[in-house]
Amino acid sequence: MRNYLHIDLQKRTIDKQVLEGEEIARSGRYLIAKTLLACGAAHVDPLSPENPLIFSAGPFAGTNFSNANRISIGCKSPLTGGIKEANAGGTLGFALGQLHIAGFTLSKASADWVVIHIAKDGTVSFDPAEAYLGKGNFEAAQMLHDKYGKKVSVVLCGPVGEYQGLLAGIAVSDTDLRPSRLAARGGVGAVMGSKKVKAIVVELDRMPQLHDRKKVMGAVKAYRAKLLEGEAIQTMKNLGTAFMADVQNRMGGLPVRNFSEGRLVDTQKEPMRMGGDYIREQNLARGGVQSHACMPGCVIECSNVYADKDGNEVVSPVEYETLGLMGTNCGLTDPDDLARMNAIANDLGVDTIETGAMMAVLMESGMAEFGDVAFMERVFEEIRNGSEQGRLYAQGTARVGEHLGVARVPVIKKQAISAYDPRVVEVTGITMMVTAQGADHTAGNVPTMDCTGKSIDELVAASLQAQETTAASDSLGLCIFGRSVTNPNADFIVNAINDAHGTDLEVDFFLELGRQALQLEAEFNAAAGFTEEDDELPGFFYTEPLAPSEKVARHHSREVRASIAGQR
Repeated sequence: MRNYLHIDLQKRTIDKQVLEGEEIARSGRYLIAKTLLACGAAHVDPLSPENPLIFSAGPFAGTNFSNANRISIGCKSPLTGGIKEANAGGTLGFALGQLHIAGFTLSKASADWVVIHIAKDGTVSFDPAEAYLGKGNFEAAQMLHDKYGKKVSVVLCGPVGEYQGLLAGIAVSDTDLRPSRLAARGGVGAVMGSKKVKAIVVELDRMPQLHDRKKVMGAVKAYRAKLLEGEAIQTMKNLGTAFMADVQNRMGGLPVRNFSEGRLVDTQKEPMRMGGDYIREQNLARGGVQSHACMPGCVIECSNVYADKDGNEVVSPVEYETLGLMGTNCGLTDPDDLARMNAIANDLGVDTIETGAMMAVLMESGMAEFGDVAFMERVFEEIRNGSEQGRLYAQGTARVGEHLGVARVPVIKKQAISAYDPRVVEVTGITMMVTAQGADHTAGNVPTMDCTGKSIDELVAASLQAQETTAASDSLGLCIFGRSVTNPNADFIVNAINDAHGTDLEVDFFLELGRQALQLEAEFNAAAGFTEEDDELPGFFYTEPLAPSEKVARHHSREVRASIAGQR
């Protein structure tokens, strides 16, 4: 049994809903889509009090089940106008599970800025937030820990979210109390800001009661063993997600200088300094941490702590999407420069994908040369100060590109494309085209498939399979980086849910949950007015061959949708 909290910010009232069995399992992305569709959020202004902000933890939250403590945060996106579920690691899902809380919905808006404090006994208080306003996330988090102690999870609306900048994500503290794990995409931080919720503080307690604790603990051990045996997991542990920069550089699908090229360096002639291999060796030599868990209990440990040449911490973590969009896409070639930009972005609580793509569009417009780090710092300062120019930048890639009249703006549904060029990484490109989430690779990523000569039906089939399994994991609080073990062991996952909550779910529950989440999201976006045209790639992907492969995008939204219809 777990409680779900309905928090009315205007009235400052709490209604508790008791969830049992399968209701607890149907969480995360599925719950967000079902709730938003049912309440008619497709038709509301995303920054109005009528847009709910939903936080949902999975059925294993609060335990040491590896990579199973992610938190899903969802609403109608002010960036895309469609549905949005952004999930994050860190300690929030873990803390909620320990308090037997499945999640909560923030409804309406507070009259004054507030810190929501959820205590061990489940009571909720609304504390003044004025002292934290305008602070960077790291200063605000330190102040909150000074007040509430260290045995809490802190969730923050950063300074950009305060003025409803659409770059804003929602920051969650990691296992070392850094507010550096972001539910980053879609402008969810702007929605938190629109509700005048500066922070949420949730106390930690102890492992929650389970239907059959002994069997669940056995499943925890068995799952850890399965993960640690996997070659893909060892790569993630040793190199982190940054290894994908090496892969994409070889494939020619890396975003370089506003998606104008697909390879940063020829590794036959010089080292790939913006990749996982180089960063690992340099970071270890400097005394940095290369294997770090963002969530309690996770054995994948794909996070890192990046150190400067003097051994001092710069940022945690340096990850592939940031390397791609804020790094190579902006013309950076030195990971030290990228790490400094990443640290600023974390302090502001902004999406590094959207921010990096936006900065590259500024460079494309002629405001600066690619690789100009000082210019990037000035852009960040404008965004931090909330100046007129900074507030324009904070509206994201699509709106900045339109304002400046830039022709090459890499967005779908007004959200920046992730770090996989769809001319080469075609399956992920198809996912980014059709997902209701906007141009988001995490909706179904197939980053290493050789797509040369593959038919549209083959590519769509691979995308659909990835979308379904990803949606299932997102609906259970599972990090998709465990998918090499999770996906072929769906029976194991479902049996563990049964042991944890006394359910009698069949193995097909896993994939069916993912399919249902996708269907609900599609219905939401259709109700919000999205059409086939919104799935189209920007025109330059079809007309500009990408070096070195010289490939162009082959498929338009109409034929992709037709293939999907034929396979479902």
